[in-house]
Amino acid sequence: MDKVYVIFWTQGGNTGQMAQAVGDGVTAEGKEVVYLQPGQANVDDLKDVAGFAMGCPAMGDEVLEESEMEPFVAEVEAIVKGKTVALFGSYGWGDGQWMRDWTERMKNAGATVVGGAGVIAHEAPDAEAVLACNELGKALAKL
Repeated sequence: MDKVYVIFWTQGGNTGQMAQAVGDGVTAEGKEVVYLQPGQANVDDLKDVAGFAMGCPAMGDEVLEESEMEPFVAEVEAIVKGKTVALFGSYGWGDGQWMRDWTERMKNAGATVVGGAGVIAHEAPDAEAVLACNELGKALAKL
């Protein structure tokens, strides 16, 4: 796969920083990264790739952002079987339940989740979260 799609929604920029770190991992492996917001992404483009990344912060009562990301993820569920997905996002409260739910949702739809779980960061990503996101990108680039 020459291109790796990184589809993400960010509000305060923390998840955007994580998306950049995923992309840095992709480019470190010599592949091209394509950053898209969910409103720009076309699920049909993802049908022909082995894997891709999605990022979203926890919103409300630890759920995905509801106006753009949730509808996109619902579409992705229909095409993700047999694909590898990398999930990431930041949060400001709670304990990461939104990511556990999202991971389970993707697995139930037939996807393999890189590392078995999404990468989360409390507020701004620290060095550990940045490194973990780099590894997500590298894993996708090697598919």
